[in-house]
This record gives sequence, structure tokens and C-alpha cells, in this order.
Amino acid sequence: MPKIVRALLSVSDKSGLVPFARILAEAGVELISTGGTAKALRAEGLPVIELSDYTGFPEMLDGRVKTLHPKVHGGLLHLRDNAEHVATTERHGIPPIDLVVVNLYPFEQTVARPGVSLHEAIENIDIGGPSMLRSASKNHEFVTVVVDPADYDRVGAQVRATGNTTLELRRELAAKVFARTAAYDAAIAQHLSGAFGLAAPAPSGPPETLTLRAGRSQQLRYGENPHQKAALYGRFSEYYAQLHGKELSYNNILDLTAAVSLITEFSGEAPTLAILKHTNPCGVGQGANLREAWDRAYATDRQAPFGGIIAVNQPLDRACAEAIAEIFSEVIVAPEFAPDALELLRQKKNLRLLQVRGNPASASPVDIRSVGADSFLWQERDLRVTSASDLKVVTRRSPSPDELRAMLFGWRVVKHLKSNAIAYAGPDRTLGIGAGQMSRVDSSRIAVWKAGEAGLDLKGSVVCSDAFFPFPDGLIAAAEAGATAAIQPGGSVRDAEVVAAADARGMAMVFTGHRHFRH
Repeated sequence: MPKIVRALLSVSDKSGLVPFARILAEAGVELISTGGTAKALRAEGLPVIELSDYTGFPEMLDGRVKTLHPKVHGGLLHLRDNAEHVATTERHGIPPIDLVVVNLYPFEQTVARPGVSLHEAIENIDIGGPSMLRSASKNHEFVTVVVDPADYDRVGAQVRATGNTTLELRRELAAKVFARTAAYDAAIAQHLSGAFGLAAPAPSGPPETLTLRAGRSQQLRYGENPHQKAALYGRFSEYYAQLHGKELSYNNILDLTAAVSLITEFSGEAPTLAILKHTNPCGVGQGANLREAWDRAYATDRQAPFGGIIAVNQPLDRACAEAIAEIFSEVIVAPEFAPDALELLRQKKNLRLLQVRGNPASASPVDIRSVGADSFLWQERDLRVTSASDLKVVTRRSPSPDELRAMLFGWRVVKHLKSNAIAYAGPDRTLGIGAGQMSRVDSSRIAVWKAGEAGLDLKGSVVCSDAFFPFPDGLIAAAEAGATAAIQPGGSVRDAEVVAAADARGMAMVFTGHRHFRH
């Protein structure tokens, strides 16, 4: 491979540029540059050919057209081992360009500023930069392309040692370019869709093409298990501020986002506290204050909360913090922490304290899940809210006011349990929870057993089922455990049998008309 003879440098981010360009110049590389980049290099005493002098054509249209020229793209794209290509470029006076250093107009940084105008955003859409990057990357067999200043050292070391770069490095850098330009285009598409009113707060349907764009925000120590590598991407830090504790783990992030999704169901209501483990609620309570809410949530299950995640819907006060501090928890999430509560909890070195800002679910109203084979599932988030007016009474007896309150309370909790899910609830607390079982009857049995372990009486409770009872047996088991009312979606071919079983036992039952499967 012949040595690099000519390089084109045009960057907006000039960090590390001068030392790298000096290595190139010392290796005998001719430097071609544009505008501000040429000025920066010339100020350091480096010999630079202005691009307009090189092409013989001036920049025009306020700089919108400067690198879109055959002498640039012909120099990048022609195949050095193709005699016809070489003859054509020589006939037209197009020398080869062997190295391109380009980073793009700062579009993402521009649109991240509050109040940025549409005009300013559009003016920061780079046209020539991506074109040069793509030309150089396509011809990486012969051309080295650098889009990230972090790669200057590696490229510079190889140029200094051999006068060129290895094919292995050129391939890596070319692939990196296409990843960068894809992310750049996705950022533009996302911003303009919003600016033009094409992106509704909740998409009306699946997009024709799914484009994923998220910068890495945090390297994680490992994934679900120590042998799995992991990282966090996207805007997580915009919605969660860590106030104390060691860094979050992969599992912590899954758990705390599940906790926030649940506690958001109770925004603006009485003080509410939820305890979760492995993304499943193991206790939720409401009270006159958070300490009372804690007592009710913790009473549901005194074993599972060890090492769990706690979320509250109001600023965490000292009294509740003192109660929580009596057990080991991994994470506490709150909209705010009272100063004295924060002081107390910070004494626990490993306890992570996070302040949640707003409703993260509102920023991303869809769920996307990888299913392998480079395939993804897309769905709208389950943000459906059920009110008393949505309920259809299907039994002879209507629910009492307390039973109705318990239905609406428990229905919001069961929505966040893994299917098959059963929750026994009172008007302001969970009493027994069973989740993730292959049989709905088994989930009910587990919920009853957990309530018994906690010393809670299910007499007068409401049983909540995330999907319909396929047979009367699940409802009968709930009645035998003490439930006097039930809330479920309905829709089974045996609904009539289930309703008859409820009537025979004097239970009140309502249908919601929609289920809350969670897998």
C-alpha cells in the first residue's frame, strides 16, 4: 500500500486537530482544508492549501457549497487498482485524496439548547461532511477516514510508523462512519418530525421503519449476571438524578424504572409508597403520610422487600426515611428528599438515592424489545387508566364504596405484576400478591399464602386479576380465602359460569373490558 500523500481536513470540533495534523505534515502529507479549520492550522504554522484554491472553485451560498466538487469526490472514490478510474481522474486533473478527517456540524448540540429556532437547526444540518465521509468510507480499501477525534492517536501512530494505515483499521473506521452518519440522520429526522408537528406525543401506529438512536450514557459493570457486558443508552440522566450511593447496576435500572411506572399511577393522590423486587410490586400502601403508607406496603410482605426498590409519590420525609432505614434496600426513588431524610439515608454507603424528574414514560410512549435475529417488537406503552365509570357490574350485588376503592387501587397494582397476576387489595393497601405463574389459580394460591405469612386477613378484600378467569376455580379459591369482590377484564367463554359462582357466594364483581398482560 503506497503512503498517504494527501489529506482533506474539515472539522467543527477542533480538539486534538493540530497535533494530529502536525504528525501528517511531518510524514510529508499535503494538507487541504476549509475555512475555520485551515485558519486554525495556519495559525500553528502548518502548511495548508485552501480547498477553494485546490478545486479552483470558490465557496458559495454562504458556505453551503464548498466540498461538493468532482475534484473532492473523484479524488476519494476512484479505485486505485482500476486502470480506467486512474486514467479518468488523470485526464480531468483529479489527484487522489488518501485521508479524510471530518466531524459534522453540531446538530445534536444545537437542538439540545432550549428555544433553538427551526432556522438555526436547519442551518446546522451538514451536507458536505456526510457526503465526504460516505465517499471515503465506501472506498476504504484505499482511503482512511476519521470522524472521531478519539481515533487521532491510533491513525497518527500508524502514519508515523509506516506512512499509511492498515486495512483492518480502515475497515473499523469506515464502519464507525456509517454508524455516526446514521445516528446523525436519525437525530435530524427526530427533531424535524417534532418541529413540523409530525410526531404526536403518542404515535398513532407502528412506524414503517424503526430507527433506534441513543448515545451511550453509562458503561455498566455488567448485565443481569457478571458474565454479561452491559451499558445504558439514551436520555436516562435527564429524568433521574442520583443523589447518593454506588453506581446503578443493570438490574437496578430495570427495577427502578418499573417502580416509577407503578408509582406514577398514583400521582397527585394521597401519600403512596411502593416496594418492588425483580420489577414486581411486593407491597403498595397509601396513608395520611408516607410513614403510614410504608407501614401498609411493608406489611404485605416482610421478606421480599429485603434488597428491594422503594418508590414514593411525594417528597420523602424524615419519619418515613427512618422506617425504611431499618431494612436493607437497593434503591429509593422520590420526586424530592427532605434535607434531614437525605442526611439520614446518606449514612448508608451502598443505598442508591434517585430523584425522578417528571414522568419518564411520557417522554417515550412506546416499548421496544429485542427478540433476537436483529428483530424488534414495537408497542405502545400500557398507559390506560381505569375509572369507576369504566366498570361494568356483572353480578347481582354491586360493590360497596370501600370495595370500589379497593378495586381501583388493586387494579393499578395488578397492571404492573408479571402475568399471570393476582392481587388481593383493600381500599388503601395490598394484602397478598401472586405473580408470574403458569396458572392463575397458582398465582391466587401464592397471594393467599403470602398474606397468611404476613398475618393479614383477606376477609372483605377484593381480588384483582390482570386477565379474565378462564374457569370458576380461581374465583372460588378467592372467595374461600375471604374476598368479597372481584375486578377482572371479562371476555372468557365461561364468563357466565364465573359470574354464577360469584353470585352463589354473594360476591360483587365488575368487568373492566380490558386486560393488563405483562410479560
